[in-house]
Amino acid sequence: MSSNIRIDKVCQYCGAKFIAKTTVTRYCSHTCNKKAYKLEQRNTKISYARYNARNIEERQHPPVPHPVYLTVKETSAILKCSTKMVYFLISIGRLKAINLSVRKTRINVLDLALLY
Repeated sequence: MSSNIRIDKVCQYCGAKFIAKTTVTRYCSHTCNKKAYKLEQRNTKISYARYNARNIEERQHPPVPHPVYLTVKETSAILKCSTKMVYFLISIGRLKAINLSVRKTRINVLDLALLY
């Protein structure tokens, strides 16, 4: 079924006047239709990239404060001695420590500062 409709319209991409044969025609030619489609795809990708960048900035965590408790290895690095020496200081009572389990000995930073 052919239509004898003739509607004067303006192309949504280039702005040129043309005669449309249907009521839903938006562009003057197939070329303008392709260019408008590509522009829409490009703008969609750009907005998606901006959305992701904004989400990444929001997801960044604030800096972690300095630890209150140190491991034996961290303590030995600060004291510039071996881990055996740190365990020795704990055993003779010069350095206070909390033993959470077999390999989870923690030393308070303030107690380490009192050692000096």
